[in-house]
Amino acid sequence: METKNWQEIEEARKAAIEVLLFNAHGPFRGLPRTAGWGYPEPYTRDLMFSILGIAASENKKLLESIRKVLETLAINQTMHGHIPSLVHDKEDRGSSDTTPLFLFGVGIFRKVSGEPDFLNDAVEKALNWMEYQSPSDRNLVAQQPTSDWRDEQWVTGYGLFVNTLVYSYLRLLGKNEKADRVHSEMSRFTITCGTMHHHVHEGLVVKHKPYYAFWSYKIHSSERFDLLGNSLAILSGIASPTRAEEMISWIEEECEGMEKRGDLAVDLPPNFFPYIKPEDPDWLPRYAIYNNPGEYHNGGIWPFVCGFYVAALVAAKKYSLAREKLVALTHLIKISSTAEVNFGFNEWIKAQDGKPMGQDWQTWSAALYLYAAKCVEEKRTPFFDEMRIYPT
Repeated sequence: METKNWQEIEEARKAAIEVLLFNAHGPFRGLPRTAGWGYPEPYTRDLMFSILGIAASENKKLLESIRKVLETLAINQTMHGHIPSLVHDKEDRGSSDTTPLFLFGVGIFRKVSGEPDFLNDAVEKALNWMEYQSPSDRNLVAQQPTSDWRDEQWVTGYGLFVNTLVYSYLRLLGKNEKADRVHSEMSRFTITCGTMHHHVHEGLVVKHKPYYAFWSYKIHSSERFDLLGNSLAILSGIASPTRAEEMISWIEEECEGMEKRGDLAVDLPPNFFPYIKPEDPDWLPRYAIYNNPGEYHNGGIWPFVCGFYVAALVAAKKYSLAREKLVALTHLIKISSTAEVNFGFNEWIKAQDGKPMGQDWQTWSAALYLYAAKCVEEKRTPFFDEMRIYPT
């Protein structure tokens, strides 16, 4: 990597720490802010994702802020084990990814802190909650539409993203037999014949394509590409090395095609593609307000998701491409929508023109940048490496 590029990365790292320290104390019970502008609330999913970057930073103040978040979530956990969507508000419920993310976050924090029994009672309750999240009493968990981080997009039934989280927290917590069963069920094909026999169960493998389905439920599924879910599949080892290599080649080829068509103006992949268009059967009227093609969850470029993609490239030993994408991400996080800052760490960027459309100084944008930079620098993926070497 050129010296100039690495100097820019070091500047961006320092800026990311500044963002996280600024956001570490917000107006709601002293809990961290989700963003420096626009989101003063402590959103559970954003803060749980940020644990990866905070752990990479080894900053004691940030680690203590995350300890407070986890402990507050445990206090506000429901009697059945569900984790709220807002850290401080036990009545804000209904998310499908907050409980898996809590378990994921605790698993990482235990390793960083050296406290193997940290929040053990809350973890056991959360694991029990997750046992009841499958309508067919299987190992894969199902969800309602708009209940995960894609709060403006429908994921029905067995979503890829949430189930990659389930697999990851099971590995982190040493629940390896259960993780093996989740892996086995994810590795089944989606059902495409229009008929479901009672002895046949749906999975998330798409025939003749290297990536995993966006979601699957009975005879229904979506074969659109979810960058976050598939990046986590590579990182965690759900995807074999061969599948990971084929998937990355496919992603880069598709992005090249989108650039030629004018659908992509940035050298980073959108979070979701092909974009859902008004003429498509999975288009919903509300998408015209919040989720137009190339925007928000319908193909917007999210720096935190791109951070996971960079890490996935390192996991697949695509070191040169990972450096290239980290440089592109470094340029992307400089832009801001409203703030007069050197690094905006914006929430999301419109795919077709590269303009920032979300809030600046977003916690997970800064945190996952730190994690991606560490992965590239050290040619390893902390917390995920051990998952991939476990025999499945």
